[in-house]
Amino acid sequence: MGKVHIANHPLIRHKVTKLRRAETESRKFRDLIREITILLAFEATADLATEPEKVQTPLAEADGFVLQERIGLVPVLRAGLGMVNGMWELMPQAEVWHIGLYRDERTLKPVEYYNKLPVAPTVQVVLILDPMLATGGSATATVDILKRWGAQRIKYMGIIGAPEGVRALSEAHPDVDIYLAALDDHLTPEPQKEGDPPAGFIVPGLGDAGDRQFGTG
Repeated sequence: MGKVHIANHPLIRHKVTKLRRAETESRKFRDLIREITILLAFEATADLATEPEKVQTPLAEADGFVLQERIGLVPVLRAGLGMVNGMWELMPQAEVWHIGLYRDERTLKPVEYYNKLPVAPTVQVVLILDPMLATGGSATATVDILKRWGAQRIKYMGIIGAPEGVRALSEAHPDVDIYLAALDDHLTPEPQKEGDPPAGFIVPGLGDAGDRQFGTG
């Protein structure tokens, strides 16, 4: 059964607060995404299998460990791209594939437009990278794609989630662990009048993670 892990580390809380600020410009926003990803990754990878290995230090032989499992990273385009560099700093050997989904503004359902997975899985563990777990539609669709592809062990890493998204992903795929830096209050409802925010945005959230990273908002 998958579990939901909400980070409570002071450094993560501090950086998420800076990430939320409306005045945080794109370059700093990208830096914070990378830094938070690194901190989250320590918990998300804590159960990776290792095998013993002897190493020679300048003084003596020592008992060590090396990762036994190959890791694949799947950033959901485009916002997930900002999380890749943080993961690569920790695991430069990780393979990266891309899945492109966009949310239909009318139905809020995910639409797949890009898939660059190899013919068959080449790794034992896949980490989905996507900063915002809002409705859960894109995350659920990504897991669907990966399971059809043959992935055996899948985890989701995000920055901020909404209860609705966590519930949707957990119900659709109870075997997928979810790692988040923060769990927010709710999603915006359908707009009732002109000027209301679009439906399906996390509140309080941080706005559109893709736009804020790439300066397109």
